[in-house]
Amino acid sequence: MLRARVIGCGSYLPARVVSNAELARRLDTTDDWIVSRTGIRERRIAADGELTSDLARAASADALRAAGIAPSAVDLFVLATSTPDNTFPATATRVQAALGMTNGVAFDVQAVCSGFVFALAIVDAFVRTGQAKNVLVAGAETFSRILDWQDRATCVLFGDGAGAVVLRAEEERGDPKTDRGVLSVRIHSDGRFHDMLYVDGGVSSTQTAGHLRMAGREVFKHAVVNLSAVLDEAIEAAGLTLGDIDWLVPHQANQRIIDSMADRLHLPYEKVVSTVDRHANTSAASIPLALAEAAEDGRIQAGHLVLVEAMGGGFTWGSALIRW
Repeated sequence: MLRARVIGCGSYLPARVVSNAELARRLDTTDDWIVSRTGIRERRIAADGELTSDLARAASADALRAAGIAPSAVDLFVLATSTPDNTFPATATRVQAALGMTNGVAFDVQAVCSGFVFALAIVDAFVRTGQAKNVLVAGAETFSRILDWQDRATCVLFGDGAGAVVLRAEEERGDPKTDRGVLSVRIHSDGRFHDMLYVDGGVSSTQTAGHLRMAGREVFKHAVVNLSAVLDEAIEAAGLTLGDIDWLVPHQANQRIIDSMADRLHLPYEKVVSTVDRHANTSAASIPLALAEAAEDGRIQAGHLVLVEAMGGGFTWGSALIRW
């Protein structure tokens, strides 16, 4: 059988940094209030005219350089985003052209904050069935464009950014203790909770982009329950145990949720990759951004077992187990 092995990571963050103190000057909030409830201290905001495709292209080019793969060798490019450049075509096709990826196929996947995990599930299936050899997966968002900047409950939570990984099909040996690559992926959705986290606009409904709306306490409650369950699913599917995990790289939504997942896995906090304090919630970009940072600074090394997880609007949620 074939597995999709990670061979390179990349990232991109807009230049503009917006601190909690800056937000407190125009909102009824404080740095202490934001940090105590979320762990967020600052976030990046895309410049005027800087599009989701620009962020995705920069992160993808960075990942391709790290992997030593030419864009023309990529068979499949999946972009996870909830903030596309246009209603259509897929933002991935714009990035495809900008990168010079002249072969293969490119398309978007939309699962909000779970988008990167959903994209991994898709590329894992393509690789296992022999339909793709060199794969690029990116998560990119400009959530600043859909925030209500007068709603202090939501606008302080999000930021812009992009992350990407390159994966290559390789033969597996059949031993989860030594096989490298994506070992298992599990994804779910439950549309009954649509109104807990959504954007109140859209082409079909209002012909506007709309703004993000969230019932924060309900989202937190479901996140802890759903993520705990799906973490177990991914670990069991790979035939491994909690004790085998070297790193948890969670969706960067809220430090309290991240800490809850670490406690659930009995992982010391130094084995959890957290960027939420500097990036805030970058939705589908948060996991690949965190992976790129931890791979670049040497925390995640060859042979390490990495568990990623996310939950987003819909509700959608999922997890993946990757041997680096």
